[in-house]
Formats: sequence, C-alpha cells, structure tokens
Amino acid sequence: MKKLIAGAILLTSSSMAFAAGNHGPAGCGLGSEVLFPDASKWHEHVLAATTNATSGNQTFGMTSGTLGCQDANGPLQLSLAFIDNNMDQLAADAAKGQGESLAALAEVMGIQAQDTVAFNSAVQSNFDNIFAAEGTSGSAFEAMKAAMAKDASLQKYLG
Repeated sequence: MKKLIAGAILLTSSSMAFAAGNHGPAGCGLGSEVLFPDASKWHEHVLAATTNATSGNQTFGMTSGTLGCQDANGPLQLSLAFIDNNMDQLAADAAKGQGESLAALAEVMGIQAQDTVAFNSAVQSNFDNIFAAEGTSGSAFEAMKAAMAKDASLQKYLG
C-alpha cells in the first residue's frame, strides 16, 4: 500500500513544477540538456518540454539529480508536495509515530528501512514544531528537515 501511495504521488505531481529552476520554460531533462541545450525559439522549448515530460526522463533527473535537475532537490522536493497534499492525515500519523501516510512520506524521501524507526520517532517527538497550529506545508517541511538534521542517522537524507 505504501508503494501504491508513493507511486500515485509521483505520477500525479506535476514534474514541471519541480523542474523549472534555471532551465527556462522547458525545465530540466534530456530534451533541455541533450536535444535542445541552446533552445532560443518557442518551438525548441516546446519540443524540449515535450521530450522532458513524456519520456519520463525529467522525473528520473529530479530524483537522481542528473540531466540538469540538480537544483530540483530530488526526493526532498517531492516530499514537500506530499506534505502539501496529505497534511491532515500526515499530522494524525505523526502524532502516533506510525501510519500509512508517515510510511509513504518516508518512502518518498528515500528513507531506508533501517532508518524508518528513527524517522518516525523524530517526526513524532517534534510534532508541535512540525505541525504548528498556524503552520503551512512549507513550514512543516522546514521543521521536519530541522528535526532530521538533529539525528545523525537521518542527516544523510537531507542532501
């Protein structure tokens, strides 16, 4: 179920929203980096964007930090979209220190199995900071990263 949720998030998230960066209107990916690296005309940008989005290489580039997508921040950026789309359920699971949405977030972030207990514990013990009453998904994301930075086993996931 966790993989299904994580897969749905990845499929439904707009890859262009994460990849625009400094790559022009086509975003990062094979179309921008290899096929049309010096695109200056509108039709070149359209072809580059079409190549980036339809072949799946832009998503790969964002996840792996390749194909000119280094500034997209890979799994961390995807986790921000996940938090934004699942804030209420994630808060409920974080308060308990377990649950499907918390497990799916860990998977989206690339947290390895041996570190999930530490991740769940860090999120639960910092619940008040992460899910503040007036907080947004962005502030929750930043607070979660700060909590992870305090744990030696979780620092490696911050990039």
